[in-house]
Amino acid sequence: MSREHEWVDEEAGPVVRPYAVARGRTRSASSEVDLLASVVATGSPAPANAELSAQHRRLMTCVAGQNRPVVEIASDLGLPVGVVRVLLGDLLQYGLVTVRPPRDKAATPSESLLREVINGLRAL
Repeated sequence: MSREHEWVDEEAGPVVRPYAVARGRTRSASSEVDLLASVVATGSPAPANAELSAQHRRLMTCVAGQNRPVVEIASDLGLPVGVVRVLLGDLLQYGLVTVRPPRDKAATPSESLLREVINGLRAL
């Protein structure tokens, strides 16, 4: 039996290993691509030398016009976070996306404040 095209079922299509999607790379070309970082498409056209796969294009569609966290993008695309980080690193190098670091922890509400809000809502 040939494993050239391993299929899960007709609807799912062939199985593609994550390392194949990321072309064997395990790390992003950019250290900016944090799990909680937000990504948005820049709207710039792809440069002539850009090698964009179908997964790159799916990712661009996912972030077009909206600011989304890396983990949410991975979930929507059904890809491992590590693969999405590699693909985002490529898009960042081509200037097709902007990556914003996660919000500063000092800007987020404290646990005690959140508990007070929850208790207040429960009291209603």
